Amino acid sequence: MESNMRAQVAASPCAACRMLRRRCGEKCVLAPYFPSNDLHKFATAHKIFGASNIIKLLQDLPRDQRADAVTSMVYEASARIRDPVYGCAGVICHMQSQLCELQSQLASAQAEILTMRLHQANLLAFITGGGGSGSVESTEALFHSLSPSHTSSSSQESNEQYSKSFICSDEDPQQFWDSLLIDSKTSF
Repeated sequence: MESNMRAQVAASPCAACRMLRRRCGEKCVLAPYFPSNDLHKFATAHKIFGASNIIKLLQDLPRDQRADAVTSMVYEASARIRDPVYGCAGVICHMQSQLCELQSQLASAQAEILTMRLHQANLLAFITGGGGSGSVESTEALFHSLSPSHTSSSSQESNEQYSKSFICSDEDPQQFWDSLLIDSKTSF
């Protein structure tokens, strides 16, 4: 595969060298990750990070991690171009608010299912003629066994801790971003 890439480099310069208008040699660090037919990919990363920073970052990484780093840089640069203030953090905030909304919808759906099962158990107890106190106790036992808080309290606690670490829809993204900056400054 590498020999094919070298042949392609010899035929035409990589997108980075093409955009920077320089000669693309055999040892070009950028050639495997920015092919000549994908100029937009390098242009996006170059606009935010700059060519020298991209080269330095790739040279400091092991070869097996470079492709992931390039993908990450291009994604982060695209997010920063779309949203110059928040960048990737804005995307994370938006996704976290969607997650909170979906968790809320899931909880209400689970509560509705529980209510329907409870009504079904009561109706079944009434139809079978067991309308005594035993059916009430069995209905209560069914309610407790189907309750989401009863079945997985530890997973619910871990989900609550996880969701507290991210922004929910009622928080301002600016406050979330500021808290990230404060946390990163205190960790150094």
